[in-house]
Amino acid sequence: MRAAVYTGDHRVEIQSVPAPAISAGGILIRVESCGICHTDLKKIEHDLLPPPRIYGHETAGVIVATGESVSKFRCGDRVIVFHHIPCGDCFFCERRLYAQCPVYKKVGVTAGFEAAGGGFSQYVRVMDWIVERGVERIPDGVSFDQACWVEPVNTCLKATELLKPRSSDVIAILGQGPIGLIFTMLVGRTGAQVLATDTIEFRRTLAERYRANAYDPRQADFEKAVRAATEGRGVDGVILATSAPGLVEQAFRISRPGAKILLFAQTSATERIECSGADVCVGERMLLGSYSADVDLQAESARLVFSGELPLEELISDRLPLEEINRGIAIAQHPGDRSLKVVIHPQERN
Repeated sequence: MRAAVYTGDHRVEIQSVPAPAISAGGILIRVESCGICHTDLKKIEHDLLPPPRIYGHETAGVIVATGESVSKFRCGDRVIVFHHIPCGDCFFCERRLYAQCPVYKKVGVTAGFEAAGGGFSQYVRVMDWIVERGVERIPDGVSFDQACWVEPVNTCLKATELLKPRSSDVIAILGQGPIGLIFTMLVGRTGAQVLATDTIEFRRTLAERYRANAYDPRQADFEKAVRAATEGRGVDGVILATSAPGLVEQAFRISRPGAKILLFAQTSATERIECSGADVCVGERMLLGSYSADVDLQAESARLVFSGELPLEELISDRLPLEEINRGIAIAQHPGDRSLKVVIHPQERN
């Protein structure tokens, strides 16, 4: 099969590799759509993991083989797959900190080499513990491109539940890329007022379509709007949906005492933030982190996507065959005026 193999030194190459063999409890999925996620981009850009690997974890496709002990699924089922599922029994699982579970940290989906998601390939092998709890059927009438949003929506839903916005709150969402726009949709559903920022006008226009008030963060009118919307107090919560320099400092500057500041995009160990201890201690602010998906929210995230309640397919700006993945990576890393989500179609040819 064809696969996009990370070979080190920031490089991804299209190679011919063996299709993965499945175990008795596993399944094989023919990948139809896989979104490019910024987590994968960081791993490639900063060479965070040793090569070779096949990345891609926002995966939707069709089951083409099942192991002899699999009874839950059959060939022909259209599915999405989560690449992490926790054990459910450890110290961290008991506290619903699933992303810290040792079993969760094991990637359970691979296209070969060290398991890394594998969605940037024609076929992926899903291991037994993922088959048991980490696969959802795609209903008839739902496209693969829509379905591949289930995993990223789950991660945003998890973070939103951690923030717990109330209908009377004013929440700032910094960054309106695909993830920021999902947050704008989800927070807007709570009734909270959303103040969104992005440097790209097209993204601000979309945020306003989803009932946010959107601003260019480089302009003074954003912080003026914060003061006007909150009687001068500052916002009740901030979500950092991008990791641009200076945003954490801005989050402290625009938030009121007692506010919650949620870091979502700060996933690189090389990133550093600086703030006054008094802004946290004396200001009684809560600095929160949220990472990856929550198995308890799996069904709800699937429902939100499959029902069309979140208009996610319209956030896809580029659909590319596997051979053009490097162009897709470049678009995602350096977005243009109208670029948003890039989705790879491994079965298509130029």
